[in-house]
Amino acid sequence: MADTGVVLTGIRKSFGSLDVIHGVDLSIDEGSFVVFVGPSGCGKSTLLRMIAGLEEVTDGEIEIKGRNVTDLDPSDRGIAMVFQSYALYPHMSVRDNLAFGLKMAHTDATEIAARVKSASAILKIDHLLDRRPGQLSGGQRQRVAIGRAIVRKPDVFLFDEPLSNLDAELRVSMRIEIARLHRELGNTMIYVTHDQTEAMTLADKIVVLREGRIEQAGTPREIYENPANVFVGGFIGSPRMNMLTAEWIGDGTVRIGNSRLSASISGVGLASGDKLTFGIRPEHLTPSSAADETLGAKVDFSEYLGGTQYLYCQLEDGQSVTVEYRSQAPVRPGDTLQLGCAPADRRFFDVKGDRLR
Repeated sequence: MADTGVVLTGIRKSFGSLDVIHGVDLSIDEGSFVVFVGPSGCGKSTLLRMIAGLEEVTDGEIEIKGRNVTDLDPSDRGIAMVFQSYALYPHMSVRDNLAFGLKMAHTDATEIAARVKSASAILKIDHLLDRRPGQLSGGQRQRVAIGRAIVRKPDVFLFDEPLSNLDAELRVSMRIEIARLHRELGNTMIYVTHDQTEAMTLADKIVVLREGRIEQAGTPREIYENPANVFVGGFIGSPRMNMLTAEWIGDGTVRIGNSRLSASISGVGLASGDKLTFGIRPEHLTPSSAADETLGAKVDFSEYLGGTQYLYCQLEDGQSVTVEYRSQAPVRPGDTLQLGCAPADRRFFDVKGDRLR
């Protein structure tokens, strides 16, 4: 069983009468890479800042490596934080930026030099040590910011949307660098982002937040393949999971428009005519020649991206659906298709949005 790196118990945060974090319980294994993801305003950065000690906890406890750090100063928690804004000193060289925190902690000069050398080598910025931040690219500045965290040798790294200021190509390369860094250092890392692609590609465990509550926590595969509710299914995945209004007609069958599909759910508590939501990923919808269990759709728009093509369609009842199209047969706006999907790929949710099994 993995050792525990960070434990949050009953964490609440209020600003006056406004509650923004509502009793979060979470256990993070030591050495794991956990990503907090969710839309703007969901509380992910506030939760991270409470772990860092930059926001006061209204109620609950935070433990790091078995120590209760709820009321400790940030410098006493064994954490290091990397911000979106880099937060580098513009008048200092890269070397001095890396060393500054250690100097303030009265670390021995020889030890400072050794740590700066090690961090700069890991991040491949040793040739930049005599430059100032204004002479660096955005990616290089972010490496320096990460290096400043590494030299502290923390128990836990905290990243607050560190790639938001970078262009798309640089974000991809920096994601790879951060993943490599985690493999090499082995420290617990907690990473905040609104970008579900970053969450899917970096995380050992994803924590999906909405309005200050955890909607679901699990591996990227668990979250993607088995969303706990409509919100998670729609938020994780690009393009998002198709969510279609359906009607339960009994005997393990639902109606979508004029089509009928089998549903491998218990049906307990459901009555004929009850509304459901049918969730299906775009890659799980394929043109079919079968007469049964297909959805009739008309193509509105085709998006060709080279290796992938997406079709944006309308069902016979007017509902919109996105299809990841893999056939070589040409398809044009106005064409009609019969779309099939395997029973194992179908997900159903109740009227409240919760998963039915």
